[in-house]
Amino acid sequence: MRVPRLLTSLWLVAGLCASGAWAQGSALPAPLSVAVVNRMFDAWKAPVPPRQLAGNVYYVGAIGVSSYLITTPEGHILLDTGFAETAPLILRGVEQLGFKPADIRFILSSHAHIDHVGGHALLKQAVSGAQVVASAADARVLESGGTDDFIPFPRETILYTPVKVDRIVADGDRIALGGVELTAHLTPGHTRGATTWTMQVANASGRFWDVVFFSSASINPGTRLWRNPLYPEIADDLAATFARLRALPCDIFFAPHGGQFAMADKFARLDRGEGAEALVDPVGWRKLLAAAEKAYRDQLATEQIPSPP
Repeated sequence: MRVPRLLTSLWLVAGLCASGAWAQGSALPAPLSVAVVNRMFDAWKAPVPPRQLAGNVYYVGAIGVSSYLITTPEGHILLDTGFAETAPLILRGVEQLGFKPADIRFILSSHAHIDHVGGHALLKQAVSGAQVVASAADARVLESGGTDDFIPFPRETILYTPVKVDRIVADGDRIALGGVELTAHLTPGHTRGATTWTMQVANASGRFWDVVFFSSASINPGTRLWRNPLYPEIADDLAATFARLRALPCDIFFAPHGGQFAMADKFARLDRGEGAEALVDPVGWRKLLAAAEKAYRDQLATEQIPSPP
C-alpha cells in the first residue's frame, strides 16, 4: 500500500490535537470549536487499504483513526472501531483480507472517545454474538454514548450511539482466544478508563515480539490538570500511567492515531518489502512516552502545579 501524501498533514493535525500543543509559559489552549473539530474528524474518515502488519495483526482502520484485527483459529478480536461512518470500511477491510466479520468474537477499545468507539454499536449489531469489552470507567462512557466524559470538545461533536458493555476488565485481565492472549493495562488520563493492550507475536526466527497497543496519554486542548471538576484525579492518574507504560516490554507499538507510531514511514517500509521487522521500534516507543510526559509536565508548570516525583 502506498501511503497518501495527505496522510502526513492529517497526522500532523492529529498530533497537535493529541499533544495539546502550546508554547511553554503561555496560557492553556482554548477548547476547539465545533467547526475545527468537525473538519478534523471528517479528514480522519477517509479509507486506506487494509493490510497485514505483523503475524496475526492486521490494520483495518481509516486514514486518521486506527483499527486493528487480531486473528485466531477460533475467531477474531477487533481493537477500536473508529467513527460510526468508518464501521462499514472496517467490515469491508476484514473481508478484503480474507476473513469473515461474523468471526469477530471480541470488540475492544483503546479509550472511549467518538473517534475510536463511535462504530462500536454498529459493529456489535453487524456481528451477532461479538462481546464489547472495556474497563469499568470507559464502560460508563460507552453506555452513556459519550455524555459521561470530561473531554472539553463541544458536546455535539463527542456523542455517539450508546453500546452495552458485555465484559469489564480490570488491570492485568486477559482476553484469551484461539491461543492468543491480550492483556489489559489500565492507563487512565486521556480518558478515565483508557486501556493499553499487550500481546506477543511470533517472528520469522521463532522468537516472540512484545507488541503494545497504546491507549494514548495526551491532554486534549482545554483540559485542565489542576482542579478539574470533571476529573479531579487526572494529574495523579497521568503520572501513574507514564510509570506503567515505561515498565512495559515493547518491541513493536501501535496507537489510536497513525502519527503516534510513525505509520506513514513504517507502512512505506512494509511496501518496500522490509517485512514486519520494519515495525520493530523500541526507541520510538520510548520517544513517544518521553514526549507525552514532557507535554504533561510542561502543562503542570504552566498551571503552576508541583510535578509528582
